[in-house]
Amino acid sequence: MQHLSEFQQRQFGLSERRLHQLQPKDRYFQLDARVLPAWSQLQALAALQGFDLQLVSAYRGFERQKSIWQAKAQGKRDLLGEQGRCLNFSSLTDEQRLHAIMRWSAIPGLSRHHWGTDIDVFDANVMAIEDVQLVPEEVEGDGVFSPMHQWLDEIIDAQDAVGFYRPYHKDTGGVAPERWHVSYLPLSKSYMKDVDRGSLLALWAKNDLMFTELLSNDFNEIYDRYVRLSLGGQPQWVADLMRG
Repeated sequence: MQHLSEFQQRQFGLSERRLHQLQPKDRYFQLDARVLPAWSQLQALAALQGFDLQLVSAYRGFERQKSIWQAKAQGKRDLLGEQGRCLNFSSLTDEQRLHAIMRWSAIPGLSRHHWGTDIDVFDANVMAIEDVQLVPEEVEGDGVFSPMHQWLDEIIDAQDAVGFYRPYHKDTGGVAPERWHVSYLPLSKSYMKDVDRGSLLALWAKNDLMFTELLSNDFNEIYDRYVRLSLGGQPQWVADLMRG
């Protein structure tokens, strides 16, 4: 595999440089140190509204993402369809399994959680972290976390969320909407440039990633559908910052 630059190592989840460890209670998470001031501010704003905004997931490296991917590809973890409902693994073709995985889980090397800028959040005032499932029922309609996310929608729209926004804000046929996923745009935008395809394919091959052949054959289509984000429906400040 060709030499990867420091930036590529961070982009692909192969480097923990610049990460800072947080340890709320008995768990620990890692975030890029440059995100910490904004995260603390967002938590403080949430507390003023009566929410205990906490992390469910933050940095996740290539190896951890690979373990999730391989387990789902082998049927050792549930595959989810629309609205987070379980699918029958044995009834699916490899192509269907691949797309079912990508609907809810990023391809190793292409996960936004590799960057230390993207987080999954919940309100610890209404549910213990071990009970959080990160499914639509929790965050939509009368879901237990809906009040907090309605508030987040309001401050994101008003550009008052100290740089955080929702990358998966609507369904465009790729990654399912994830209201629990927010990203620190001033930093994450630097990682959103197109990856070097050759380097990524070599990384997958080296790690015996399942479905590598399918991913390689349909790389451009998969990248456009599951990785490249739509600006449609985003607040104007998000579109401006992404284009800037």
